[in-house]
Amino acid sequence: MENNKVRGELLLSITALIWGTSFVAQRVGMDYIGPFTFTATRFLIGTLSLIPVILIMNRLNNKQQNNRPTGTKKDLLVGGLACGVALFFGISFQQAGLVYTTAGKAGFITALYIVLVPLLGLFIHKKVSKNVWIGVALAVVGLYLLCITEGFSISKGDVIVLCGTVFWAIHILVVDYFAPKVDGLKMSFIQFFVAGILSFVMALFAETIELSSILDSAGPILYTGIVVVGIAYTFQILGQRGTNPTVAAIILSMESVFAVISGMILLGESMSLKEMIGCIIMFTAVIIAQLPAKKETEKRKSGSNLNKEIMKI
Repeated sequence: MENNKVRGELLLSITALIWGTSFVAQRVGMDYIGPFTFTATRFLIGTLSLIPVILIMNRLNNKQQNNRPTGTKKDLLVGGLACGVALFFGISFQQAGLVYTTAGKAGFITALYIVLVPLLGLFIHKKVSKNVWIGVALAVVGLYLLCITEGFSISKGDVIVLCGTVFWAIHILVVDYFAPKVDGLKMSFIQFFVAGILSFVMALFAETIELSSILDSAGPILYTGIVVVGIAYTFQILGQRGTNPTVAAIILSMESVFAVISGMILLGESMSLKEMIGCIIMFTAVIIAQLPAKKETEKRKSGSNLNKEIMKI
């Protein structure tokens, strides 16, 4: 079990790293096509990129009968649809809100899903430890220092982005519910297909789709489609299997830190002292949130020899 937890947190950390670096590709890609067209193409390409992976994993799972998921096909379909819809709305509100607000405010408001996840989780009886709440509080402070560069106020764009934040939190909770039951890769395939089709429909009504413009954005689309969508979102589903949803949300919110760092390296952006302090606080928040609660520690100390053997594996 401990190995699964470490594996899950590692996969989520890699996901946050990929998501953070993707902001550079998204900025370049948006120079040629609209947000819905960009989102539709990247999600549909991400869907296609999973096909060979699913075929390979199916062969491996056939040889390892114990690793088969316990959920039904209905669970897989419902989970994929729910994740896809939440993913579509989260990204759509974020893109629409950016028209009326600054990137700094949008980044901070979006990352507030780390607060919404435990709050929404209380309604479905998800327990949250004291260490996790401390981590959430520190993460909010760190994100504020990292992202906010002006006086904070609520505008039309802020409200729109905040609506998207609700869907990001819902997405994490939906993944947390269905991931242990179904094949993570297949659920990823369904969610990307659903989000891609919904984005394509919106692009048909709201934007002009031109093949030449899409080809001009081929590099960013392929990176965000294959690496960000095909790999990172799949890592999120696989990683959340053995991770507390609130801890997962805090780890994933580290994308803000990686976005700043990648911007410095790839775009020559600078980081202020306040932003550096924000990064440090964010890392501290992640570490504290992952520390075992007092009761959990006591249970481990009084555990049986079987638990000790599991820890060795």
